[in-house]
Amino acid sequence: MNPLIFKSTNPLLVPQAEAIVKRLQEHGYQACFAGGCVRDALRDAPVKDIDIATSATPEEVAELFPAQSIGVGKSFGVMLVVMNGISYDVATFRTDGGYQDGRHPETITYDTAEHDALRRDFTVNALFYDPLSMKVIDYVGGVDDLKAGILRTVGAPLERFREDRLRLLRAIRFAAVCGWTIEPETWTAIKTEAPHLGCVSMERIRTEFIRTLCEAPSPSQALKLLHFSGLLTIFFPELVRLRGCRQDPIWHPEGDVWQHTVKMLELLPPKRDPELVWSVLLHDIGKPDALVVSTKLDGSPWYRTPGHATIGAKQAEPILRRFKESVATIEHVCTAVRQHMQFVELPKMRESTLRRMLGRPTIHMELELHRLDCLSSHAKLDLYHAAKTRLEAFAGEPVLPPPALTGKDLVALGYQPGPKMGVYLKKAYTRQLEGCDRLTLLSDALCDAPGHSNRPRRIAFVADAEGNAPLPDAWAARTEHPDWDVTLIVLPGTPWEKPLPKMAKLYRVVTDCAGNPDYPAKNTFDVLIHATGEVAPALLASARHAVAL
Repeated sequence: MNPLIFKSTNPLLVPQAEAIVKRLQEHGYQACFAGGCVRDALRDAPVKDIDIATSATPEEVAELFPAQSIGVGKSFGVMLVVMNGISYDVATFRTDGGYQDGRHPETITYDTAEHDALRRDFTVNALFYDPLSMKVIDYVGGVDDLKAGILRTVGAPLERFREDRLRLLRAIRFAAVCGWTIEPETWTAIKTEAPHLGCVSMERIRTEFIRTLCEAPSPSQALKLLHFSGLLTIFFPELVRLRGCRQDPIWHPEGDVWQHTVKMLELLPPKRDPELVWSVLLHDIGKPDALVVSTKLDGSPWYRTPGHATIGAKQAEPILRRFKESVATIEHVCTAVRQHMQFVELPKMRESTLRRMLGRPTIHMELELHRLDCLSSHAKLDLYHAAKTRLEAFAGEPVLPPPALTGKDLVALGYQPGPKMGVYLKKAYTRQLEGCDRLTLLSDALCDAPGHSNRPRRIAFVADAEGNAPLPDAWAARTEHPDWDVTLIVLPGTPWEKPLPKMAKLYRVVTDCAGNPDYPAKNTFDVLIHATGEVAPALLASARHAVAL
């Protein structure tokens, strides 16, 4: 008999699993591969992990693999055997007792392989394979169903779904991912049990839902199955509201918001990113509440949704929280939803606004969302290409560079921390993005700095090598202001022959006969303005704050 081929990206996965089976069989136990790995091998699909079913009890498995086994699911007859970082579920053949919570069996009983197969969810998942004898073991007709592309429960559908209602969503995932047809009685049972999905945790619902849309060759087919089964209405009613929400046919010839969203999902490339999937699902979630219907000049209806991006972002946050998504995902997706209409403003954006947009951590996801949005409606990609070109132009430099003017600078110049300082820093950063350098920003900040009427603020400027005061505009402005006590420090060897303004003082640093400079005493000045570079510690100590240009 020809062996099944178990494809895996990890070359150790299959040989190690075979070694576990061999060891169990050598000690007199029945053992085989079980469930999804057999299903995927039969359909020539990659295998991500391998589960092993055996007649050995958890204690007997632990005896055979003392250094590798962990009893993480021992109460359900499951041991984890770890080899070279790869985990294998080694489960004892069992039957399950009654289900009271619609999710977990109350009791289990160790049993035969056949009875173990009969407790499983779908026939295609109830297959075993002995890698030593190379034999597929099928007690439920799963091989025939797999060949025919039929998804069928093992035994009575209602009984299987009432045991574990997560199976309702798993049925949709298997059908959508594998392209199978759901057997009529199984489909009827799904629709019957759909209203009871609420007993399943939202984390598990989210995992099945997003996994389905990420893995299905046709996400739209998955959404249709979820909708027509009644499941989508139970766990995601906001999405169902998109059906029938009209749009202007000039911009959206594809149809209503539901059809637009479904079309976007279809255009998503393989290996779909979950955050991008969420962004597609939620980018127009605010349209039903934003919809305004009026009449055009030709008498035809005019469908508009002003502000739908802002409304949608507000709705997206509680939706994602309900699905127990991570804080990071909620932040990223809500940003993409809130900003997805900003691309329309691109041609008239100021440079600072454009850079702030392109510098967002989510910009690459936003660009892809915008591309899909356009391709699923009017198909115009000019703004997408314009944004992409500008982003590529920043390949050699940060789109959002570090602030040239900081709060530390402003505190040194006499500003008080608080909201006003924050506003000033925000305006300064905008000017920086428009092209202003640090010298200009510092000079303006010093000219705008608040005075201190109770005591003039003591400021010292260190002259450059040519004998010029730094920040000449600010120097001139401060020397004429009564709230400032201005000193020019001239270092040894630096010329200064110009007359000082009447309110300024000159401090010429001199050296003794041994060449040691004599700097002003510690804390003589409130702030010292000096050129970037090495500055003598004693000179820095002469001021409470120092600002480098």
